[in-house]
Amino acid sequence: MARSLTSHPGVPPFCSRSNLALGGQHIFLSFLSLSRYTAILIMLPTTPRLAPAHLPHTVGPLFEHQPFIVTWNIPDLVCKRYNISLDTSAFKGVATPAKVPGQFLSLFYTDRLGLYPHIDLKSRKEFYGGIPQRANLKASLEKARADINYYIPSMTNRGLAVIDWEEWRPLWDRNWGTKRIYQTLSVAHVMQANLSLSVQQATVKAKQQFQVRANLMSGMLALGRAMRPNYLWGFYLFPNCYNYGWKDQHYTGQCSKEVRRQNDELLWLWESSTALYPSVYLQTSLADNPKAALMVRNRVQEALRVSALPGWSATAPVFVYMRPVFVDDNKRFLSQGDLISTVGESVAVGASGAVLWGATLSFYLTSTLNPYITNVTTAAQLCSDFLCRGNGRCVRKNYKSSHYLHLNPESFRVVNTQKRYFVLGSPSLADLKSLSRRFNCQCYKGLKCTPRTYKELAKALMFSVKRGQYQNSPTLRKVGLDDTEQASTAKDKVNKNFNAADN
Repeated sequence: MARSLTSHPGVPPFCSRSNLALGGQHIFLSFLSLSRYTAILIMLPTTPRLAPAHLPHTVGPLFEHQPFIVTWNIPDLVCKRYNISLDTSAFKGVATPAKVPGQFLSLFYTDRLGLYPHIDLKSRKEFYGGIPQRANLKASLEKARADINYYIPSMTNRGLAVIDWEEWRPLWDRNWGTKRIYQTLSVAHVMQANLSLSVQQATVKAKQQFQVRANLMSGMLALGRAMRPNYLWGFYLFPNCYNYGWKDQHYTGQCSKEVRRQNDELLWLWESSTALYPSVYLQTSLADNPKAALMVRNRVQEALRVSALPGWSATAPVFVYMRPVFVDDNKRFLSQGDLISTVGESVAVGASGAVLWGATLSFYLTSTLNPYITNVTTAAQLCSDFLCRGNGRCVRKNYKSSHYLHLNPESFRVVNTQKRYFVLGSPSLADLKSLSRRFNCQCYKGLKCTPRTYKELAKALMFSVKRGQYQNSPTLRKVGLDDTEQASTAKDKVNKNFNAADN
């Protein structure tokens, strides 16, 4: 549960000094080389070795030797109004949803990119034609060009470009509930042009027209790619799995055949996207619930599946949207078990990163979230460097397994010094062999990443240990002496929670 709030009157709880407690403890995500640290995955029960599945090449990471990154999206401008500084160096990229140009994560809402046709459900007011069939594509692209120049002024910077258009969905049959108004107006649009058509005939024609003109989404992506090719362009919530039936006793989390078929129909969207941004927000009914892992696992797996549909030389990366709180109780934070089910699952099945959305962060940031993110991002990098030769990312051999990229608490320590977290320790050869049995390598575009054999792993381990002893042992000993007590506490906490999760 969240701590009680004792903030200044009118100051939002997410930027309260007493509640945020960033106070000098945060993750160091500009990772050290293998010569500075060695750490390895948690040992898991032995399972039969699976034959390596063929994995398509994927686009390389935005940052060298960082196969998994975490970005934070927080409305921090309100905090600045109260002269409260947020120390956000814990994350690889930090963004605010406010209209601020030049951010690593650029969010394009309905009013920030082109002339997005949609309807205000409360007022029933139609904007820019209301439905995609009535959109002025030329005018929309002209405005979008100006919008992109404003929000991403640099032509060389790298980052994530996420278009958040949620008013309607490009597939007709997915516009249910309040979104049926787009079907109704589309049918009326057809009948106005041809009064002789029956409602049934008009509906068939309206569906066809709607889905053809919904392709304007592809046009926005194409424009973004052309103007800012170093940003990874995609739509928020795409793809979706619609695997919401976790109250079912026999819930598997798998996307239905119909959902997969519909996602196949969106091939034009996957061909236009240079990144995919699915969401795995949790409801309280999934708190500390093993079904949460099933839900997340299959949503990310579906994103990875559709990323391969275009058949390009490399698949688009997947960045998973998450929240550190529950969607139906934003004062209740995810437990460490919940983080394993969300962040941990995403890393293990092959996602490229996570986007944490939300602002209700408190002491939880340093007590739970930061140590866990440090753990999995470091483990992902270590697995990549050792097993995949630094040329790919580690992916579960069996995506349905519960093997996670976690540091072995018997082999490492997490220490905090000079306002940063460091991972110290050394893996055994048995640790590396366990990693090799459970994970395969997905190579980055244009590179070879054949998993190292046991003999090659032994040589790599020996080399890293020798290099570490020669270059950095004094520094590491000093860090360990400065933070022995904190490291011991962190290790005990991680050990207890990770062992419970993996047993």
